[in-house]
Amino acid sequence: MDQPDTAFPPFAVTVDLVVFTLRDGVLHALVIDRGVEPFAGDAALPGGFVRPDEDLLGAARRELAEETGLLLAGGHLEQLGSYGAPDRDPRMRVVSVAHLALLPDLPTPVAGTDAAGARWVPVEALLRGEPALAFDHGAILRDGLERARAKLEYSTLATAFCAEPFTIADLRRVYEAVWGAGVDPRNFHRKVTGAPGFIEPTGATTVRDGGRPAQLYRRGPATALTPPLTRPEPAS
Repeated sequence: MDQPDTAFPPFAVTVDLVVFTLRDGVLHALVIDRGVEPFAGDAALPGGFVRPDEDLLGAARRELAEETGLLLAGGHLEQLGSYGAPDRDPRMRVVSVAHLALLPDLPTPVAGTDAAGARWVPVEALLRGEPALAFDHGAILRDGLERARAKLEYSTLATAFCAEPFTIADLRRVYEAVWGAGVDPRNFHRKVTGAPGFIEPTGATTVRDGGRPAQLYRRGPATALTPPLTRPEPAS
């Protein structure tokens, strides 16, 4: 058997996770405080090295559970992209396969393994660098946000943020939080109820939003929106 070429430097694969949820109507991302070098004490996205005996999705689920105590049950998880700049990690050449998770309101995370802390931070604060993220995680976060914003236009992904059953107002608040812009209530109601398979009425109502009883809905079978929703300009 041929021996491996030792001319190549050490090389590793990691997973990083952009985890979005809504808390009190505000879009938040999951952030850890690194407990080890490099960047010990700095904020970062949850993630870590892929073990030889696991696939990428398994590594993403394990790292999230180990670093924050959260389990990816329900919601939405997909690969976001690969990041492989030669100098992105000072330890060695590291390529990260980032994942995007969109989930209903989640509990407070609990730090574990090599994370000194774990918390939800409003996305708008992270975009301002409050706090700044280690490695190239700021760029990964921005890519994850743009992916989420775009997918809300042409897919039914917004329902991944909603615990069932939900109202049209609940769903509209998801769009407003992710898009960072207001949405006209009447036009929104007309478009989402008219989109085949997007949402389905449960037959029940609620008065939790105040005023007249609001109809309750659940996710429909569709995955694509026809026609797509148009993203408004972000609020200035």
